[in-house]
Amino acid sequence: MGESTKKNNGDRKKRNPSTVASPLALVRPSSLGEMIHERVRRAIEEAVEEELDSALGVPRYDRNGERVGYRNGSRERTLTGPTGPAELTLPRGRIFDSDRGAEGPTSEWQSKLVPRYERRMEEVNEAIVAAYLSGGNTRQIKGALRPLLKNAPLSKSVVSRVVGTIKTDFDAWRKESLADLNVPYLYLDAIALRIRSAGKVTSLPVLAAVGVLADGTKRLLSLEACGSESTQAWKGFLEQMTERGLGAPLLCIIDGNAGLAKAVALVFRDAKVQRCAVHKLRNILRKAPKHAQEEIKADYHRIMYAKTETKAREAYAAFEKKWGKACPGVVASLQEGGEDLLTYFTFPKAQWKTLRTTNVIERLNEEFRRRVKTQCSFPNETAGTALLFALVASGRIRLRRIDGWKKLADVIAISRGTKQQEKGEAKLVA
Repeated sequence: MGESTKKNNGDRKKRNPSTVASPLALVRPSSLGEMIHERVRRAIEEAVEEELDSALGVPRYDRNGERVGYRNGSRERTLTGPTGPAELTLPRGRIFDSDRGAEGPTSEWQSKLVPRYERRMEEVNEAIVAAYLSGGNTRQIKGALRPLLKNAPLSKSVVSRVVGTIKTDFDAWRKESLADLNVPYLYLDAIALRIRSAGKVTSLPVLAAVGVLADGTKRLLSLEACGSESTQAWKGFLEQMTERGLGAPLLCIIDGNAGLAKAVALVFRDAKVQRCAVHKLRNILRKAPKHAQEEIKADYHRIMYAKTETKAREAYAAFEKKWGKACPGVVASLQEGGEDLLTYFTFPKAQWKTLRTTNVIERLNEEFRRRVKTQCSFPNETAGTALLFALVASGRIRLRRIDGWKKLADVIAISRGTKQQEKGEAKLVA
């Protein structure tokens, strides 16, 4: 092979891109994660630069535009984001405070994209809250987020401060106006919560209210931890909702608590009441001998699952006749529920399944127990009630529309017509 041929082959090898390392390859991060992290860092810096340009009214190095301030160097910041801690160089600026321009007083410009003293992006705080709502303690949260945070510090106090935002949201939620809500149906029940109070762990009831709106969606309206489920406790709970603007519902679905029933009668005098069929069955079976419980349960279901109100009343009478002498305590328990057990028959049939029980709040209770089963107790009542609120507000506990929600418009219209008729009749009588 001639000397010229060897030289040409050598030149081709030098020009072959596959055999020559590019400048980019020499500075390329060692992993895809590092590459993404670098792009994120640059994107944040560029975004803050553009934010300052907008605040000053002129881009960087522009000497002709009408400016409202000037650049003032830069500062180093560490911001932890979804790709870990990023070392940032962020611009500083001064904004004119008067029409005198640079000759007058100025104030330091504050970035809204990267607020002062902010050390973590909102996504990181959201991840901490999500881990907490999933049942994690500080140690478990730090372990779960270690791949995300890398070497960024995450102390117990940091977790506490981030989780503390739940309480802030909870306090604001408890004061929200309810005046704009049309709530035809209102579910009321209590959820047991273990609280450390006065140096002892005790079980406190958390009074809960879930409203059904005019479009059939359910909304958690209020939560309050009380020392008991007395009439005064429930009355105060209902009154604080009326003070926030809640109007009287058409129907209240409640359990068998006597204090709650009296409070509803005092606060919502015109509202109908439906006693929870499930709670009543539990009370009935508590009075029944073990060998007869299945038969009593079947007879009770004939009442509550009857196809019409007439058939339900027939089954009710048959229940009284059959068990009156054999199990008088069972019949007395059924009669204690009275007409309130059959109220749901006066509403659209498509809604019967939803209206005859307080299962909406029972579902909340079930999910809440699943979340707190790893915790013996809460340090105070606010910590527990705020957590329950956050589980619903974050969507971890979802409240779906009621069955037969399309019939709600008719129910509301009929109710309004009836009330107007009653007012007219009252005027005639007067």
